[in-house]
Amino acid sequence: MQAEGAAPRRGLVLVIEDDAAIRDVLRRNLQAAGYGVQTWSEGTGAVEAIGRLRPVAVILDIGLPGIDGIEVCRRLRASGDWTPVLFVTARDDEVDRIVGLELGADDYVTKPFSPRELVARLGGILRRTQAAAAPASRLTLGRVEIDPAERRTFADRRPVDLTATEFDLLAHLVRHPRQVFSREQLLATVWGYSGDVETRTVDVHVAQIRAKLGTASPIRTVRGVGYSADPTE
Repeated sequence: MQAEGAAPRRGLVLVIEDDAAIRDVLRRNLQAAGYGVQTWSEGTGAVEAIGRLRPVAVILDIGLPGIDGIEVCRRLRASGDWTPVLFVTARDDEVDRIVGLELGADDYVTKPFSPRELVARLGGILRRTQAAAAPASRLTLGRVEIDPAERRTFADRRPVDLTATEFDLLAHLVRHPRQVFSREQLLATVWGYSGDVETRTVDVHVAQIRAKLGTASPIRTVRGVGYSADPTE
Protein backbone atom coordinates (compact mmCIF):
# COMPACT_ATOMS: atom_id res chain seq x y z
CA MET A 1 0.00 0.00 0.00
CA GLN A 2 1.13 3.55 -0.69
CA ALA A 3 -0.02 6.74 1.03
CA GLU A 4 -0.40 9.75 -1.24
CA GLY A 5 -0.79 13.47 -0.89
CA ALA A 6 -1.63 15.99 1.80
CA ALA A 7 -4.72 16.34 3.93
CA PRO A 8 -7.75 15.90 1.64
CA ARG A 9 -10.58 18.41 1.40
CA ARG A 10 -13.08 15.85 0.13
CA GLY A 11 -12.10 12.69 1.99
CA LEU A 12 -9.90 9.69 1.32
CA VAL A 13 -10.38 7.52 -1.78
CA LEU A 14 -8.80 4.06 -1.90
CA VAL A 15 -7.71 3.07 -5.41
CA ILE A 16 -7.32 -0.71 -5.83
CA GLU A 17 -5.62 -1.21 -9.20
CA ASP A 18 -2.70 -3.42 -10.27
CA ASP A 19 -1.58 -1.25 -13.20
CA ALA A 20 0.95 1.29 -11.88
CA ALA A 21 0.36 3.73 -14.74
CA ILE A 22 -3.40 3.78 -14.16
CA ARG A 23 -2.87 4.15 -10.41
CA ASP A 24 -0.69 7.20 -11.07
CA VAL A 25 -3.22 8.78 -13.44
CA LEU A 26 -6.04 8.24 -10.96
CA ARG A 27 -3.94 9.53 -8.07
CA ARG A 28 -3.08 12.75 -9.87
CA ASN A 29 -6.63 13.42 -11.06
CA LEU A 30 -8.21 12.62 -7.70
CA GLN A 31 -5.73 14.80 -5.84
CA ALA A 32 -6.38 17.64 -8.28
CA ALA A 33 -10.09 17.29 -7.45
CA GLY A 34 -9.36 17.61 -3.73
CA TYR A 35 -9.37 13.99 -2.60
CA GLY A 36 -6.79 12.23 -0.49
CA VAL A 37 -5.60 9.03 -2.17
CA GLN A 38 -4.19 5.73 -1.02
CA THR A 39 -3.46 2.87 -3.37
CA TRP A 40 -3.51 -0.92 -3.21
CA SER A 41 -2.26 -3.16 -6.00
CA GLU A 42 -4.01 -6.50 -5.39
CA GLY A 43 -7.23 -8.03 -4.16
CA THR A 44 -5.61 -9.87 -1.27
CA GLY A 45 -6.03 -7.84 1.91
CA ALA A 46 -8.17 -5.21 0.18
CA VAL A 47 -11.27 -5.73 2.37
CA GLU A 48 -9.16 -5.40 5.51
CA ALA A 49 -7.55 -2.23 4.10
CA ILE A 50 -10.97 -0.71 3.43
CA GLY A 51 -12.09 -1.49 6.97
CA ARG A 52 -8.93 0.00 8.45
CA LEU A 53 -8.72 3.15 6.31
CA ARG A 54 -12.48 3.86 6.13
CA PRO A 55 -12.33 5.74 2.80
CA VAL A 56 -15.25 7.78 1.53
CA ALA A 57 -15.19 5.60 -1.61
CA VAL A 58 -13.30 2.78 -3.31
CA ILE A 59 -12.23 2.69 -6.96
CA LEU A 60 -11.90 -1.02 -7.64
CA ASP A 61 -10.38 -2.73 -10.67
CA ILE A 62 -12.11 -6.00 -11.57
CA GLY A 63 -9.04 -7.74 -13.03
CA LEU A 64 -6.88 -7.87 -9.91
CA PRO A 65 -4.26 -10.52 -9.14
CA GLY A 66 -5.02 -12.91 -6.32
CA ILE A 67 -8.63 -12.09 -5.54
CA ASP A 68 -10.47 -10.25 -8.33
CA GLY A 69 -12.47 -7.08 -7.80
CA ILE A 70 -15.84 -8.79 -7.97
CA GLU A 71 -14.86 -11.09 -5.10
CA VAL A 72 -13.49 -8.12 -3.12
CA CYS A 73 -16.83 -6.36 -3.52
CA ARG A 74 -18.75 -9.50 -2.58
CA ARG A 75 -16.73 -9.93 0.61
CA LEU A 76 -17.04 -6.24 1.45
CA ARG A 77 -20.83 -6.30 1.20
CA ALA A 78 -21.06 -9.63 3.00
CA SER A 79 -19.23 -8.03 5.93
CA GLY A 80 -21.89 -5.29 6.10
CA ASP A 81 -19.62 -2.56 4.69
CA TRP A 82 -21.49 -0.33 2.23
CA THR A 83 -18.68 2.06 1.34
CA PRO A 84 -19.43 3.33 -2.18
CA VAL A 85 -17.64 1.27 -4.85
CA LEU A 86 -16.90 2.35 -8.42
CA PHE A 87 -15.69 -0.52 -10.62
CA VAL A 88 -13.04 -0.13 -13.30
CA THR A 89 -13.03 -2.93 -15.85
CA ALA A 90 -11.10 -3.79 -19.01
CA ARG A 91 -13.67 -6.43 -19.88
CA ASP A 92 -16.03 -5.27 -22.60
CA ASP A 93 -18.61 -7.73 -21.36
CA GLU A 94 -22.00 -6.62 -20.07
CA VAL A 95 -22.30 -9.76 -17.94
CA ASP A 96 -19.28 -8.76 -15.85
CA ARG A 97 -20.67 -5.28 -15.32
CA ILE A 98 -24.08 -6.58 -14.31
CA VAL A 99 -22.56 -9.09 -11.90
CA GLY A 100 -20.62 -6.28 -10.30
CA LEU A 101 -23.69 -4.10 -9.85
CA GLU A 102 -25.66 -7.01 -8.46
CA LEU A 103 -22.99 -7.50 -5.81
CA GLY A 104 -23.46 -3.93 -4.62
CA ALA A 105 -21.20 -1.70 -6.73
CA ASP A 106 -22.54 1.82 -7.24
CA ASP A 107 -21.20 2.45 -10.74
CA TYR A 108 -18.54 1.36 -13.25
CA VAL A 109 -16.32 2.70 -16.02
CA THR A 110 -14.74 0.67 -18.81
CA LYS A 111 -11.09 0.98 -19.85
CA PRO A 112 -9.91 3.01 -21.62
CA PHE A 113 -11.71 5.73 -19.69
CA SER A 114 -11.48 9.47 -19.26
CA PRO A 115 -10.02 10.28 -15.82
CA ARG A 116 -12.22 13.36 -15.71
CA GLU A 117 -15.31 11.24 -16.33
CA LEU A 118 -14.30 8.84 -13.57
CA VAL A 119 -13.78 11.71 -11.11
CA ALA A 120 -17.14 13.19 -12.13
CA ARG A 121 -18.92 9.88 -11.57
CA LEU A 122 -17.25 9.48 -8.20
CA GLY A 123 -18.36 12.98 -7.28
CA GLY A 124 -21.91 12.10 -8.24
CA ILE A 125 -21.90 9.06 -5.98
CA LEU A 126 -20.53 11.05 -3.05
CA ARG A 127 -22.94 13.95 -3.54
CA ARG A 128 -25.77 11.50 -3.18
CA THR A 129 -24.34 9.78 -0.11
CA GLN A 130 -23.23 12.95 1.65
CA ALA A 131 -26.07 15.29 0.70
CA ALA A 132 -26.50 17.71 3.58
CA ALA A 133 -29.76 19.08 2.30
CA ALA A 134 -31.69 15.85 2.60
CA PRO A 135 -35.16 16.43 4.03
CA ALA A 136 -35.55 15.45 7.67
CA SER A 137 -39.00 13.93 7.37
CA ARG A 138 -39.40 10.28 6.46
CA LEU A 139 -40.94 9.15 3.19
CA THR A 140 -43.56 6.43 3.25
CA LEU A 141 -45.14 4.59 0.36
CA GLY A 142 -47.13 1.47 1.04
CA ARG A 143 -44.99 -0.89 3.12
CA VAL A 144 -41.73 0.99 2.49
CA GLU A 145 -40.38 3.76 4.69
CA ILE A 146 -37.29 5.86 3.89
CA ASP A 147 -35.33 8.08 6.26
CA PRO A 148 -33.44 10.52 3.95
CA ALA A 149 -31.51 12.18 6.78
CA GLU A 150 -29.97 8.91 7.99
CA ARG A 151 -30.21 7.22 4.57
CA ARG A 152 -32.00 4.21 5.98
CA THR A 153 -34.70 2.08 4.36
CA PHE A 154 -37.34 -0.12 5.95
CA ALA A 155 -39.68 -2.68 4.40
CA ASP A 156 -42.48 -3.90 6.65
CA ARG A 157 -40.53 -2.15 9.46
CA ARG A 158 -37.41 -4.26 8.93
CA PRO A 159 -34.19 -2.45 7.97
CA VAL A 160 -32.93 -3.08 4.43
CA ASP A 161 -29.35 -2.46 3.32
CA LEU A 162 -29.16 -0.59 0.01
CA THR A 163 -26.16 0.75 -1.86
CA ALA A 164 -25.92 4.51 -2.26
CA THR A 165 -27.25 4.31 -5.80
CA GLU A 166 -30.06 1.90 -4.93
CA PHE A 167 -31.13 4.20 -2.09
CA ASP A 168 -31.20 7.29 -4.30
CA LEU A 169 -33.09 5.52 -7.08
CA LEU A 170 -35.74 4.23 -4.68
CA ALA A 171 -36.01 7.58 -2.86
CA HIS A 172 -36.47 9.43 -6.14
CA LEU A 173 -39.30 7.16 -7.23
CA VAL A 174 -40.97 7.24 -3.80
CA ARG A 175 -40.83 11.05 -3.73
CA HIS A 176 -42.87 11.05 -6.95
CA PRO A 177 -45.49 8.33 -6.46
CA ARG A 178 -47.25 7.07 -9.59
CA GLN A 179 -45.11 9.29 -11.82
CA VAL A 180 -43.53 7.29 -14.64
CA PHE A 181 -39.85 7.90 -15.41
CA SER A 182 -37.99 6.63 -18.45
CA ARG A 183 -34.66 4.93 -17.96
CA GLU A 184 -32.94 7.91 -19.58
CA GLN A 185 -34.65 10.28 -17.13
CA LEU A 186 -33.53 8.17 -14.19
CA LEU A 187 -29.95 8.06 -15.46
CA ALA A 188 -29.91 11.84 -15.76
CA THR A 189 -31.62 12.52 -12.42
CA VAL A 190 -30.23 9.82 -10.14
CA TRP A 191 -26.85 9.10 -11.73
CA GLY A 192 -26.29 12.60 -13.06
CA TYR A 193 -25.50 11.58 -16.63
CA SER A 194 -27.07 9.93 -19.64
CA GLY A 195 -26.51 9.27 -23.30
CA ASP A 196 -23.42 7.08 -23.35
CA VAL A 197 -24.50 4.93 -20.41
CA GLU A 198 -26.43 1.72 -20.97
CA THR A 199 -30.01 1.88 -19.73
CA ARG A 200 -29.48 -1.72 -18.60
CA THR A 201 -27.76 -0.15 -15.59
CA VAL A 202 -31.12 1.10 -14.37
CA ASP A 203 -32.74 -2.31 -14.84
CA VAL A 204 -30.04 -4.02 -12.77
CA HIS A 205 -30.44 -1.59 -9.88
CA VAL A 206 -34.22 -1.92 -9.96
CA ALA A 207 -33.89 -5.70 -9.88
CA GLN A 208 -31.62 -5.47 -6.85
CA ILE A 209 -33.99 -3.14 -4.99
CA ARG A 210 -36.89 -5.47 -5.67
CA ALA A 211 -34.90 -8.47 -4.45
CA LYS A 212 -34.04 -6.71 -1.21
CA LEU A 213 -37.52 -5.29 -0.53
CA GLY A 214 -39.37 -8.44 -1.56
CA THR A 215 -43.13 -8.16 -1.87
CA ALA A 216 -43.00 -4.72 -0.21
CA SER A 217 -41.28 -3.21 -3.25
CA PRO A 218 -43.37 -0.35 -4.69
CA ILE A 219 -41.50 -0.22 -8.01
CA ARG A 220 -43.64 -0.99 -11.03
CA THR A 221 -42.42 -1.60 -14.56
CA VAL A 222 -44.28 0.39 -17.22
CA ARG A 223 -43.69 -1.60 -20.37
CA GLY A 224 -42.05 0.40 -23.14
CA VAL A 225 -41.56 3.45 -20.91
CA GLY A 226 -39.72 2.89 -17.63
CA TYR A 227 -40.57 2.70 -13.94
CA SER A 228 -42.82 4.22 -11.31
CA ALA A 229 -43.43 3.72 -7.59
CA ASP A 230 -46.96 2.73 -6.57
CA PRO A 231 -48.21 1.93 -3.05
CA THR A 232 -48.35 -1.76 -2.20
CA GLU A 233 -51.17 -3.14 -0.12
